[in-house]
Amino acid sequence: MRAWIVTDPRPIEQGPLQLVEREDPEPGGREVLVRVEACGVCRTDLHLAEGDLAPRRPGTVPGHEVVGRVESVGPEATRFRVGDRVGIAWLRGTCGSCGWCRSGRENLCPRAEFTGWDADGGYAELTLVDEAFAYPVPEELSAEKAAPLLCSGIVGYRALKRATLPPGGRLGIYGFGASAHLVAQIALKQGAVVHVMTRSERAQRLALDLGAASATGAADPPPEPLDAAIMFAPVGQLVPPMMRALDRGGIGVIAGIHLSDVPGLVYENELFYEKELRSVTANTRADGEELLRLAATLDIEPTTTAHPLEDAAKTLRDLSADAYEGAAVLVL
Repeated sequence: MRAWIVTDPRPIEQGPLQLVEREDPEPGGREVLVRVEACGVCRTDLHLAEGDLAPRRPGTVPGHEVVGRVESVGPEATRFRVGDRVGIAWLRGTCGSCGWCRSGRENLCPRAEFTGWDADGGYAELTLVDEAFAYPVPEELSAEKAAPLLCSGIVGYRALKRATLPPGGRLGIYGFGASAHLVAQIALKQGAVVHVMTRSERAQRLALDLGAASATGAADPPPEPLDAAIMFAPVGQLVPPMMRALDRGGIGVIAGIHLSDVPGLVYENELFYEKELRSVTANTRADGEELLRLAATLDIEPTTTAHPLEDAAKTLRDLSADAYEGAAVLVL
């Protein structure tokens, strides 16, 4: 099979990815072998390639927004049949026995494993996953449109849940890429008022086209106080203006896996009146299942740009340059 691997983490312009030929993997135990139809391109892949996330194994295949067909199953696998369509997300394994796993917070498991970091992901023609961490994907969703839901969608959905936005509430979104444009659609279709803050004029236009009430610069104050805000831009400097934009009792959520340093906060302006600042760590399988059902019910439509597998390195370079509206997807 063909697969992209991270050879030597360094700036994306210096070529940390290499396209190689590998032996086809074989499923063991409860694993299923998936022939990849599409894999979303995520900023986490960029962080891995550039070394912001230290590689956990040499020659890892990135990609954790995978949609494909079951090619074969391991001797102990019973959940899926050959030909079933499945999705593979960032979270790919937990211990199942720690306090976090037992309390429904498996995303906090200290022994969690992740697709495209601890094990090979979807920048390849074939990949493996434990059947317990695969998601059934509805046939009515195209692979290209379903792929971003497996990370951008799930993490954004968890961030929206963490924001505890009241019905009809005012939501601020900082940064407007793959995850943010999906969250905006969910919030809008659930009756929220959405204000978007992003430096990209192209992203501002997309936000307004989707129904946002306003779209301004990344650090600009929104036109009204916010009940909740979610920050997708990996820019710590935006945390203070986000917290200042919150109304009394508002909740600010940081959705990224990587964030530059946050400057000091002024208590009276940015934390007083019971404001809260929260983070998001990965997702639970329940988050993914809920999001896939909700996406079908609300008719969520990811904005995507498709590329062939052989263009993965160029696609990551373009992602680094903020070249995309919505999500970039490798389609096989």
